[in-house]
Amino acid sequence: MVIWLNGAFGSGKTQTSSELNRRIPHSFVYDPENIGYFLNRNIPKNICKADFQDYSIWRELNYTTIKYIVSEHDGVVIAPMTIVNPQYFEEIVGKLRNDGIIVHDFVLWASKETLKKRLRKRGERKNSWAEQQIDRCIEGLANDIFQYRIDTDHMPIDSVVETIASKLNIELLPDNRNKFRKKLDRVKSQLKHIRFFN
Repeated sequence: MVIWLNGAFGSGKTQTSSELNRRIPHSFVYDPENIGYFLNRNIPKNICKADFQDYSIWRELNYTTIKYIVSEHDGVVIAPMTIVNPQYFEEIVGKLRNDGIIVHDFVLWASKETLKKRLRKRGERKNSWAEQQIDRCIEGLANDIFQYRIDTDHMPIDSVVETIASKLNIELLPDNRNKFRKKLDRVKSQLKHIRFFN
């Protein structure tokens, strides 16, 4: 089974995937962005694209890699990745489903104001690349192809995780961390995903 976490930048994909991974035994977080960064570092600059999702090979490699992981790994695969282009989504998620792989996709939905606040909280400057993508993401994710939305405006990460688990009938491991430990783990998770050089 694959849990695909979609949403605009600042919607909570990284934190939600980390918490799901922590609380679902034998789960694995697969980050499709890594193939994009690999491509940008390993192809000639004159054929580089501004958005690595525009490479057909990015979509093909992610489809193939996820299919391989699911066939070899006995556990849930969690894929946090913003994809707002329905065609690109179909080329990965649609193909996986056509192969008989169960993919549950969730859009972590938030208002523009909430997204901006969250981006500031994680250190993004005003008019950063992530902030510039908000309107495009909100518009794209309104497409009916993105099936299940969770309104996260007033929902803490723990509630988002529990909502997903409940929808999928997954029993989560108990979370016995105190508030300080939980906050520390979330800061570590965020720091692991900061990329200074692509």
